[in-house]
Amino acid sequence: MGAVKIMMTVLLLAGLVWMTGYSVKRIPIKYVRTEGVFQYLSKDEIKTALQPLVMTGFFDADMQAIHQAVSQLTWVDTVTVKRVWPDAIDIKIREKKPYVRWGQQSLVSTRGEIITPKNIDQFKNLPILQGPELQQVKTLEIMKGVNTALADQSMKMAEFTINDRWAWKIKLTTGLEILLGRNEQLKKLQRFLKTLDVLGQEQVEKIAIVDLRYPNGYAVSWKPGTEEIDWKKIANPQHEIDG
Repeated sequence: MGAVKIMMTVLLLAGLVWMTGYSVKRIPIKYVRTEGVFQYLSKDEIKTALQPLVMTGFFDADMQAIHQAVSQLTWVDTVTVKRVWPDAIDIKIREKKPYVRWGQQSLVSTRGEIITPKNIDQFKNLPILQGPELQQVKTLEIMKGVNTALADQSMKMAEFTINDRWAWKIKLTTGLEILLGRNEQLKKLQRFLKTLDVLGQEQVEKIAIVDLRYPNGYAVSWKPGTEEIDWKKIANPQHEIDG
């Protein structure tokens, strides 16, 4: 009789342990907290991605699946996910920051990642970067160097293009185009920028295209209606300038 009672007690305790374990396992998720500074990423996007993954128990939620679902959103740069006892999931998100447009339909982030939003209209004020396919990181780094050189002369870039042959072309917000070719581009650009004081702002504003693809000088195409320039009055003998 004593043995039967002991057996029943053991079974009862086992049942209680099982029920307790089952109830703990089935604790629902009450809170899903997202943390981050969002300028382009919407809460609705995050909610839509998470909803099917958090309609489950606290311990049943798949952290890896949640991480992957959030990471795949267009504007998400980095994400961390963790459970917080007893009923919450915390998600920290860092948003991608667009730096320039990549072609006509995409953007490039400050870290060189391509972003393709549904609508690009709000980014029309960003410069355009164009380069060989899959070379956006290298192209972006070159553009940053060129931007620094131009900023020293208070010039602002509108477009920067590197073609498949790695020839460079710059277009400024003023409309001035600068052709740099494939060799010693930065050296040639610096040489041109040093002549700006000689030319003067008035003359620079009349230039349509500057062709720097010459070993010792450059050629200038003037905007329509520009009067003929008397180079003898303004040219520095140390620079060879072809009008």
